[in-house]
Amino acid sequence: MKTQQQYNLLRAKDKRKMDLMEAALYAAGRPLDIDILSSLINEKSKETVKSLAENLIARYKEVNGGLELLRLHDGRYVMQLRPDLVQGVMKLVTRKLLTRGPLKTLSFIAIKQPVTQAYVVKVRGNLAYAHVKVLREKGLISEEKLGRTKILKTTPVFADYFSLSSDSRTMKQQLQKMFEQQKSKGKKSSGKPLDFKPNVES
Repeated sequence: MKTQQQYNLLRAKDKRKMDLMEAALYAAGRPLDIDILSSLINEKSKETVKSLAENLIARYKEVNGGLELLRLHDGRYVMQLRPDLVQGVMKLVTRKLLTRGPLKTLSFIAIKQPVTQAYVVKVRGNLAYAHVKVLREKGLISEEKLGRTKILKTTPVFADYFSLSSDSRTMKQQLQKMFEQQKSKGKKSSGKPLDFKPNVES
């Protein structure tokens, strides 16, 4: 095929850089930007890095295997499971980032952000104080002092882990769509945000 032929014609030096890039994305388990990739493969030209990354993306598309490599809207690159395969392997994922309580508080913050801690506690109850502490320690939310309370919002770590846009407006649209899909499948809904599933590659 044409893409494979192009890959085979790449200089050995470029192939080595592509291999390093592929290994870095696999090992990181999260999106990496051009600066990080450039440093890892020891390539100063960002245009060259982008070209190599696009060649790698084309190779993954051609193979059409269990993993895919994508360029995100913000220019970062990520390696992840194909979406249509995630459900089939979720039972093998033993790593659990959060228990149900903190996860529900996180989903509430994500859909309402920026939101005061006082309001989160009012809706989610006093246990939300402990939830917020856990979420902050894991780097999923940030807080900013506002009088006697704090303003809470999600971080890029949150967006990466749950495969969401880093733009808060787009993120809310994505979350709302996810919640509506869960409702359409007949799942219970109390009008509050539901749980969402993480990217198991993160």
